[in-house]
Amino acid sequence: MSDAIQPSKDKLVADLKVVVADAEDLLAATAHQTGERVAELRERMQDNLRNARHKLGSLEDDLRLKARDACRATDHYVHEHPWTSIGVAAGVGLLLGLLISRR
Repeated sequence: MSDAIQPSKDKLVADLKVVVADAEDLLAATAHQTGERVAELRERMQDNLRNARHKLGSLEDDLRLKARDACRATDHYVHEHPWTSIGVAAGVGLLLGLLISRR
């Protein structure tokens, strides 16, 4: 998993948590409303929120596992090819230094 994708996925998870929390607040605020249509809508929203919460938990678990696998793969590669890793890190550092010094 690339470093650019991970923050966007983390933000997506955080945004979905906010949406779920807001929807739960909305359900709590409309608890005193009566009527068959309102009761049906509340029931449907509760089901959808339950499903969203379940999927969000699965997504978090998947992201955590993929990040752990990426860390292990990187660690394994660095131990297997230390000089290549040092060379790449030095090259990236040099490029970043040149880019920063241009500003």
